[in-house]
Parts: sequence; structure tokens; C-alpha cells
Amino acid sequence: MAMQRGLIHPQSRAVGGDAMTPILMVLIYVETLPKPTLWAEPGSVITQGSPVTLRCQGNLETQEYRLHREKTSASWIRQIPQDLVNKGQFPIQSIAGEHAGRYRCRYRGRTHWSEFSDPLELVVTGYYIKPNLSALPSPVVTPGVNVTLQCGSQVAFDGFALHNEGEDEHPQRLNSQPHARWPSRAVFSVGPVSPSRRWTYRCYGCYSQSPYVWSLPSDLLELLVPGVSEKPSLSVQPGPVVEPGETLTLQCGSDVGYDRFTLYKEGEPDLLQRPGRQLQAGLSQANFTLSPVSHSHGGLYRCSGAHNLSSEWSAPSDPLDILIAGQFPDRPSLSMHPGPRVASGEKVTLLCQSQGWMYTFLLIKEGAADAPVRLRSKYQSDKYQAEFPMSPVTSAHAGTYRCYGSYSSNPYVLSHPSEPLELAVSGAAETLSPSQNKSDSKPGE
Repeated sequence: MAMQRGLIHPQSRAVGGDAMTPILMVLIYVETLPKPTLWAEPGSVITQGSPVTLRCQGNLETQEYRLHREKTSASWIRQIPQDLVNKGQFPIQSIAGEHAGRYRCRYRGRTHWSEFSDPLELVVTGYYIKPNLSALPSPVVTPGVNVTLQCGSQVAFDGFALHNEGEDEHPQRLNSQPHARWPSRAVFSVGPVSPSRRWTYRCYGCYSQSPYVWSLPSDLLELLVPGVSEKPSLSVQPGPVVEPGETLTLQCGSDVGYDRFTLYKEGEPDLLQRPGRQLQAGLSQANFTLSPVSHSHGGLYRCSGAHNLSSEWSAPSDPLDILIAGQFPDRPSLSMHPGPRVASGEKVTLLCQSQGWMYTFLLIKEGAADAPVRLRSKYQSDKYQAEFPMSPVTSAHAGTYRCYGSYSSNPYVLSHPSEPLELAVSGAAETLSPSQNKSDSKPGE
């Protein structure tokens, strides 16, 4: 409460009066009330049919509250029991489109009314089909940058709203713009992003004649902002090369004891999340199963880990290529020179060839944990080919090999495999006689 002092002069000097004419001094007390606070519980963006309560808070000397909706009156307010109104509570048991709008409240002190609160936009969702929300070009983003989010729909909405889940922020709103893919869409910018908080969003479509009645929410989009904590490892079973229809399991694990993991494919908008399974003290792992595999699963994958009590994701794992074989008819051939049996310390060259055009060839050792070796093809002797030299050969090189071809349009889609070829490695070269080297080269031994 503030006091203002003023003077009232009913007659500062009477007409014809003298300097002795009295002056009447009156002190005026003006009660200045701070504006109230208006909020909604559990929030201001509510699904139709759900309960919500608008709450207005004044000062300790509040005598009465009033809630007003801008532009159009709200008949539901008059139905609230007076004892709740006196407490500044305005509950809605089942919210509908008729409740949506822009609200303000005020309160009465001992002598007069306060000014109005800041506006509260009460939004009702769930009235139209959901739009699509994506991050461009990817939901995996670098700390410190701004991110572009696109909200689009096959419905011709007039505008879109972007809501940051779990954050007390006003939704961003943009008018719709036509696009080749979407009859309506809007492009939002968020950030700069940091790994210290979660960046989760949904978007909604709406029409200009009812701007506080929104569509169903888009699927949740989470931006992954990698931090600096220790990266997990990513492996695949049974191996990185699979045929369509098979089952593939990607395993993301760490000795840091992360509680949850996420798997993401380069260029894809979705993040797959799984809780971590504690294998033993300090070790945790999550399995991501892809089944049945199709050509669309081919690509480069990474994973990250996080603790439940933290919003920060770890540094990403090393990349892992998933390759889908059998996607075009050409099948290359594989040969070894000087032969499939060599002595340790010698040199062997594996030659992958094809009559049809191949942009690259891949050499894969059965059961090896190492990534496949990929080489650009060369056209020679009426064939496309690539040479994979190994020197000096050790016992670790022994095993069964296959090669595949791929086109430049999609390096993760492969041909059918060559026939398998086994490389046998005998003892150290300097301990073998020339006759032994010769006999080792005989087929069938």
C-alpha cells in the first residue's frame, strides 16, 4: 500500500480576500495494488476432456477475485462455486474448445480493484489430426548451434505452434507457408542448444478463427546434444552384413553404468531409446533389435548413453555401418594370389571382380569384429575389380572371406556375396623349405 500526499484548495484565496484567508489541506491515501499472478495447473496446454484449474493470486488483503476472457465472455466462470472463487480457484472438470482463450484476472483489495494480470493463453488440443515434426537435417546436433525444426501437415492449417515439453515457456507460433511436400508447414528455430538440459518438442496445427484450439500433438521429437562423458561402444550381432528378412541386434554398452541408451541412424529423424540393463557392477547395455531387416535399415549408426538423473547424453560411439546384401543380381567372384594357402610373413592379394559395373567392392572376413574394407573399383581386362593386399600375412589373417559390390547411389546396399574363400596361413616363412612352400600350394591339402 502506498500513500500519496496532495493538496485540495477549495479556495486558495477568497475573492476579495486577503493573505489571511485559510487554505484547506487534505491528505489523500491511494491504495496501489500489485497486479496478480495467473497460472494454470497442471499447465496451459491441455488435451480435451482433461481437468485444469486456473489460479489467480493477489495479496494477503484480497477480498474478491475476478477472471475475464478477452474478446468473448466465458459463461463457465459464473458456474464456479463462490467459495472457490474467493480462493482464486477456477476449476474446469473436462476442458473443451469452448473453454479455450486468452484470460486475465484481477482482485479487489479493501477499497478498489487491482490492475489485470499478465495474460494466460489456455489451449485445448486434440481436435484435428496430428502434424509431423522433424529436425533438419538431423535430431543429433552440435552444442552451441541453433536447430531448425519443421512442422508440416497434409491438412491446410493456417498456423502452427511449437511447444517445448517440460519447460515453462510460451509456445512459439508461426503462420503456415506452402511447401512442395506439405500443404501447410512452418519452420521454427530453437537454440542455441546445450547438453545441460533436455530439448523435447511437439508441434500442433490450428486455424485463425480459433487460435487456441489445436490439433493432436505431433510425435515427440527429442534433440540429442552430445556431451563429453565417456562414449559407449556399439556392436552388432550376428554381423554388419545381413540379408533382407533377417534379424539384427545392435548392442550399445558401457562400463560407466549408464541408465539409458539411444540409437540413431545418420540422416534419419528418429531416436530409439532403451533403458540400460545392468550386466554387473559398472557395466550396462541396451539391445536394439531390427526385424525383419529391409534395405531401408542400411546406413551408419551411433549410440549414446545417459544417467537417469541427468539430461546430458554422452559423447557418441564410434560409427557402425549396417550393410544390406542381395539387393541387385550381380554377384562378384573372389580369388587369392598366389593361392589360398600361404606362409606367415608372405604376401597375399585377394581379388574381387565383376562383369557388371560396380562402384566399390567390400571385403569381409567371416566372424571378424573389424569393419569391412571398401575399395573403389577399377576397370581392367574387361572386368571391374579391386585388389585387397595383405602383407605380411599372420595367423590372424586366416579365415573365410567373401566380397560384395555396391553402387555409388547407396553404399549401404550390396550385391549378393561372392562364393566363400578360405585363407590358410602356415608357420613362419623362413622355417619352410621351398619344397614345403610348393606342397602347401597344392589344392585339396
